Amino acid sequence: MIPHRRHHRTTPRLPRLLGSLLLVAAACAVAVGAAPARETATTSLDHVIPAPASVDPGGAPYRITRGTHIRVDDSREARRVGDYLADVLRPSTGYRLPVTSHGHGGIQLRLGKGSYGDEGYRLDSGRSGVTITAGKAAGLFHGVQTLRQLLPAAVERDSVQPGPWLVAGGTIEDTPRYGWRGAMLDVSRHFFTVDEVKRYIDRIALYKYNKLHLHLSDDQGWRIAIDSWPRLATYGGSTEVGGGPGGHYTKADYKEIVRYAASRHLEVVPEIDMPGHTNAALASYAELNCDGVAPPLYTGTKVGFSSLCVDKEITYDFVDDVVREIAALTPGRYLHIGGDEAHSTPHDDFVAFMDRVQPVVAKYGKTVVGWHQLTGATPAEGALTQYWGLDRTSDAEKAQVAKAAQNGTGLILSPADRTYLDMKYTKDTPLGLSWAGYVEVQRSYDWDPAAYLPGAPASAIRGVEAPLWTETLDRPEQLEYMAFPRLPGVAELGWSPAATHDWDAYKVRLAAQAPRWEALGIDYYRSPQVPWPAEE
Repeated sequence: MIPHRRHHRTTPRLPRLLGSLLLVAAACAVAVGAAPARETATTSLDHVIPAPASVDPGGAPYRITRGTHIRVDDSREARRVGDYLADVLRPSTGYRLPVTSHGHGGIQLRLGKGSYGDEGYRLDSGRSGVTITAGKAAGLFHGVQTLRQLLPAAVERDSVQPGPWLVAGGTIEDTPRYGWRGAMLDVSRHFFTVDEVKRYIDRIALYKYNKLHLHLSDDQGWRIAIDSWPRLATYGGSTEVGGGPGGHYTKADYKEIVRYAASRHLEVVPEIDMPGHTNAALASYAELNCDGVAPPLYTGTKVGFSSLCVDKEITYDFVDDVVREIAALTPGRYLHIGGDEAHSTPHDDFVAFMDRVQPVVAKYGKTVVGWHQLTGATPAEGALTQYWGLDRTSDAEKAQVAKAAQNGTGLILSPADRTYLDMKYTKDTPLGLSWAGYVEVQRSYDWDPAAYLPGAPASAIRGVEAPLWTETLDRPEQLEYMAFPRLPGVAELGWSPAATHDWDAYKVRLAAQAPRWEALGIDYYRSPQVPWPAEE
């Protein structure tokens, strides 16, 4: 069909050209207009976990580009954090992101004076860049974790992603509520390799944990080499729950875990559980038994049946050697001596044992940490006790712990029916245990450490810890399934101000973490209590 021929107007050439240019400009505006819709989809400053202490949003976002530099001051500590940040961002952005101590703009990491404490930081974001300022390197590192969460979840992938990489504008000022924010990993019931422990370290570092409590000995396995008692590791560490091959860390292995944890600003707290939970040691050395007969190795899951021989002097030689060698490997301040479920140790013997063992820890420059049964003896001055009781724990036991707190003993709160990450979420959870009850996500999050234990002064609470026992867990992905999504909630209890605590708001922030976990390859429990994004 031949088109109808239109009548041509004698319109001057210049206006026609201007009209054409206007049409092109309009088309470009439509095309460009689509981009800001994507670029303005930034993560709000108050949507991170743990919730920051103070948030002041506003202003234009900052965009990480191919020209972005990570600028650090001249300190070695800041450069290390800068190198860490670059390692996180390079794979997904595909950018060089050079770390330099020169120039302005980009991402700046600064150590400076201010009311930041040991771990606090300030994050300022605007069109010209992002600046994280802290008093110490740990604060810079925690600020970097916040920056990660402000970027799209795809930043966690190990291949180049399209971006854009926008950080919302505004200011965060943040300091932790408690100085102890611990995650415990039981490597005794099932053994986990150095690389597997490192993987868990990276998971907990994302949420600003600062203590890695390693449960290194139990009835089922002794996991750390002791030169003066070599069979502890070679024989006592040769099996695990269910009869697998077990394993142990050489001193070099342990040092590497400590080094890697320190690079993520986590302090390793080693635990040698005694006088109970000691069958692996008793099986390795007959002389540690009162009757001089070594029991067989144990691969079951019962507790409370083993005990060191309190009356034998060799027991204290053993304790001195073990504490001395582990203390020498551990730069951190603490050494955990267990003390729980010593059902086979008469009470008077338990008290006598703790009276002799606690000074040994101090002798080698460490501060005693023990499970809350330590309060049945006399905790050493400055000692910390870790409370793992339940709502149904007897009033007398709670009162005993509270009295110790009133007398100056610091408390770490790990109530089993709130923070034990190996407890089943529901009766249908394929992994985990249920002796403390089922612990869904809201129950794990919805309590206040300062008001949890009746009679214990709020000033005695040093922090919280999330233990992960491994009777039923033997692979890293199983650890992660039980830890996520409860692990971030315990972190928030330890870090964030009490005023920010609100389940309805938290569950929305928690749901928004799911794409990040997927990008990191974390298999998590999709609790029906949380409004997760729809699966694609």
